[in-house]
Amino acid sequence: MTFIDDKDLEYMQMALETARLAPALGEVPIGAVLVMDGQVLSQVHNFREVWQDPTAHAEVIAIREAATRLGTWRLTGTTLYVTLEPCSMCAGAVIQSRITRLVFGAKDPKAGACGSVFNLPDERRLNHRVHVLGGVLEQESQDLIRSFFRGLRDGVGERAGF
Repeated sequence: MTFIDDKDLEYMQMALETARLAPALGEVPIGAVLVMDGQVLSQVHNFREVWQDPTAHAEVIAIREAATRLGTWRLTGTTLYVTLEPCSMCAGAVIQSRITRLVFGAKDPKAGACGSVFNLPDERRLNHRVHVLGGVLEQESQDLIRSFFRGLRDGVGERAGF
């Protein structure tokens, strides 16, 4: 069993707060927070719809912002908190950027690449290992995403402009 500490809960709560901002812009509510030594390097949500960019997932943006802030693409010693299990693109970006630890909320049974559909962090042929902890504030993360898509199905999203 993997231990979830208070800091994991605190930073995941920050990721959820950030994710809650996304629907106002028509974005799926996924938030990410990238932390190093107790310092938040980046805190963002998805921007795929706003930017019309298929790579504008919260994780990728968080990694780009942190790399710019630190002046290096090597993000060793960091932890990425994200409300939804990363897809293959994002899991690949986590591995390529040398993030040490990944903590996520809800599993993604359709596109998750950290155990649900694929498990890239466990791929032994890759040159970097990421420690993964899933299920942190899982119910809150699931509820947020389900509520968003329920609103779209019910037409709430159309009235809200997304």
